[in-house]
Amino acid sequence: MINIDAHDIKNKKVSISIINRGVSQPQKIETKVHMKASAEQFYDVFCNRLHHIPNISPQQVQSVQIQKGEWGTEGSIISWNYIHDGNSCVAKEVVEGIDRENYKLSFKVLEGDLLGHYKSFKSNLQVTPKENGSVVMYTVEYEKQENHIPDPHTVLQVGVELIKNIDSYLTQEHN
Repeated sequence: MINIDAHDIKNKKVSISIINRGVSQPQKIETKVHMKASAEQFYDVFCNRLHHIPNISPQQVQSVQIQKGEWGTEGSIISWNYIHDGNSCVAKEVVEGIDRENYKLSFKVLEGDLLGHYKSFKSNLQVTPKENGSVVMYTVEYEKQENHIPDPHTVLQVGVELIKNIDSYLTQEHN
């Protein structure tokens, strides 16, 4: 703590600049995607077969590799090479949560391009079975590095496109 005498300020011996850096608060955006595929089918791909995603959606994902652990286990470290806004990007994530009974998954970014803009970045998926198909609730939780950083709507859109591509793949494969 710096003690500054009011006399020093008045006599211009000390100048004070207060910069409001706008401490970012955690935020989230979410969307629902209706699918023809069953909750079980979709969840199996996202939980146990992530390494198949580059074959399912090569225009968005170039590779998915396991760095530590095993596919379908909490605590596993996964690296993604993907396309975002026309650029090749990378992300290293930990599988934070797997709830097979409720078809929930959560991933937290540990390293990569997203952390250049966000202090933290987490993706959550929950798949709900419906009479004809299922619904994926896709949520992104993030904290901006700076206030001027845009909300990650384009990242959310990449996820939506990926979900739709997986749905198309699964429903074509099983027809």
